[in-house]
Amino acid sequence: MLVLASASPRRLALLEQAGLKPDAMLPADLDETPHKGERPRDLARRLAREKAEEAREVAKTRPDLEGCYIVAADTVVALGRRILPKAEIVDEAAACLRLLSGRAHRVYTGVALVTPGGAIRDRIVETRVRFKRLSSEDLEHYLASGEWRGKAGAYAIQGIAGSFVVKLVGSYSSVVGLPLYETVNLLGGEGFPIRFGWMNVA
Repeated sequence: MLVLASASPRRLALLEQAGLKPDAMLPADLDETPHKGERPRDLARRLAREKAEEAREVAKTRPDLEGCYIVAADTVVALGRRILPKAEIVDEAAACLRLLSGRAHRVYTGVALVTPGGAIRDRIVETRVRFKRLSSEDLEHYLASGEWRGKAGAYAIQGIAGSFVVKLVGSYSSVVGLPLYETVNLLGGEGFPIRFGWMNVA
C-alpha cells in the first residue's frame, strides 16, 4: 500500500507516470519557513522528512493504512544560498523572476520514504537550471497567467516557464516536484513492488 504525503497534482502525476498509483494522499500542513542560516539543501531534506513524519502519524490512526509505504517531497529553489519563496502574491513572484532572469539557479528536492516498519529513508537531488533573459513582456504576461502561484521560485517548469529554460543539468522530474529515479529506487530498495502497476499503464 502506497501513500503520497502531498496534495500536489504534479507529484501525483509523476508517481502515476512511473506506474505507481497511491492508495491515499495525506498532505501535511507545515510551517515551511527556513531556520536561521539554514542552507537550501538542508531545508529541502528537513521539510521532506517532516512531511513524511506527519503523514506517518496520521496513517497510524487509520487501520486501512497499516504497513503502508509513505512518500513525501519538498522542492526548494535557490540563488546561491538565497532561498526563493513559494510565491503567493504578484510582487513576490515578480521579484523572484527578475532574480532568475538570465541567470543559473539550483533546485533542491528532498524525497523521504517511510517504510512499513516506520523507518525513514531520504535522498536529496540537486538540479541546475539556467533561464533566458526575461523581457518585460515575458514578465508581464507570465505574471498575468497566474501559473506561478504557490510555486517555489515563482515558476512551474512543466508549464509556460519551461520555455524560459536555456539549460538544465540534473533531474527534470525533480524540478517538477518529485525525482522519479530516486523515489523508485528508495521504494524498490525497501521491498515495494515497483513494477506491479506497469502492466496496466498502457
